[in-house]
Parts: sequence; structure tokens; C-alpha cells
Amino acid sequence: MKDLKIYIVEDEPLILMNLKMVFKKHGIEVVGSSDEYEEAVKEIETLKPTLVLLDIQLDSKKDGVDIAVKLEGEAVPYLFLTSQTDPVTLSRVKQTNPLGYVVKPFTEAGLLSNIELAWHTIVSEKEVISIKSDGKKIQLDQAKILYLRAFDNYCYIVTSTGEYLIPHTLKKTSEMLNPKHFFQCHRSYWVNLRKIVSVSSEKVQVDRVEIPLGYSRKVALNTILRK
Repeated sequence: MKDLKIYIVEDEPLILMNLKMVFKKHGIEVVGSSDEYEEAVKEIETLKPTLVLLDIQLDSKKDGVDIAVKLEGEAVPYLFLTSQTDPVTLSRVKQTNPLGYVVKPFTEAGLLSNIELAWHTIVSEKEVISIKSDGKKIQLDQAKILYLRAFDNYCYIVTSTGEYLIPHTLKKTSEMLNPKHFFQCHRSYWVNLRKIVSVSSEKVQVDRVEIPLGYSRKVALNTILRK
């Protein structure tokens, strides 16, 4: 787990200190920590941890579930830190997709087991493609791709932070991607299913961009999204 970088969201100082001591003992890097929503979201975006350890109950207006929703939109893996919670909070937790739960009070062995399982999932699911754009070789995480757009015999790969023109056709570029997460919604577009915001009769909204949806493809897309 030498490449693992953890960010901790925890509002109990003693628990935070204990977590940091355990991670330091085992050579796991903690890149930062916070006890509230705004600071945590901002620092996670800047520090780019590979895993977030996230307390569900925070002493603030927005809690760990709110942060989890934000992280899922950014494809950032996280584990929940949890003790007994009220039924309303639990119902919200069920709508999220953490890599697991660290139950308080936790043991060192139990904590590390959960971290190792989460790291195994991260490594096995991380899908990086190698592309060449503007004369540069780039390693690109598929989870960060919003959509592909055809451009003659070339193709644009568009992410939330920029776009890359690569010397391959749309068809050849799409073959580099995991078909479980991408869908051809139009003859000139492939979209990341994980980034779809909404679907209308003729459009697919991905992030803040509206992309054409072919009539014959709408039923297939809706079937996939309902699974």
C-alpha cells in the first residue's frame, strides 16, 4: 500500500490522533484532515488522496453523508467511520456507495483490514489508459472521462478539467475503455455512464454539457441506467 494516500474527516480529536498514529506506524501517508464540510471538500480536491476516511456524524450543518455524495460525483473512493446513527441518517447512508465501514470503537487490526480491502478494490477497479495528445504521452484515469467526441478520423477525450485530441477514430478510442462504464449514445459520442446527470428525449446531460441522444439508443440507455 505504498502508493496509498489517506485524507481523514473526523471531528473527535482523540480518534483523529489514534488514526494518524496507526497509519504512521504502518507507513501509510495521511495527506490531510478536517472536521467540517467546506474545508474537507476543498482540501480533497487539492490534495487528491487515493482514499478518504469519512466520519458519518460531524458537528456541523453538513455531515459525512453530504461529503460522500460530493466524493461520488468526483469518483473519489471513501470508507465510512461509523458508530450508532439515527434512522434518518442511516436511510441516507444506504443511498451512498462506500468501499466499506470502520465501526467505532475500532481496533488497530480491524482498521487495517478495512483499509487493505479498500485498497485492493481501488487497485483492481482503477482503469488507466495511455494516450498521446499534442505530442505528449498521458496516463488518463477512465473514471475522470466525461465523454468522447468524434472529429473526422480523430477523437476528443473530454474530462472535467480539459480535453485531449488523439489520433484515433471514435470507434478505436472506445475500444480502449471499459464497456461496463461507457455507452455510445450517438454516432459521434460515447458517454461515461457514471457521469450522466439526466436523460431527456433527445439529450443526455453529462456534467454541464448536453450531448445528442440517438432515437434508437434511448431505450438501451434507460435499460442500463435502471439496473
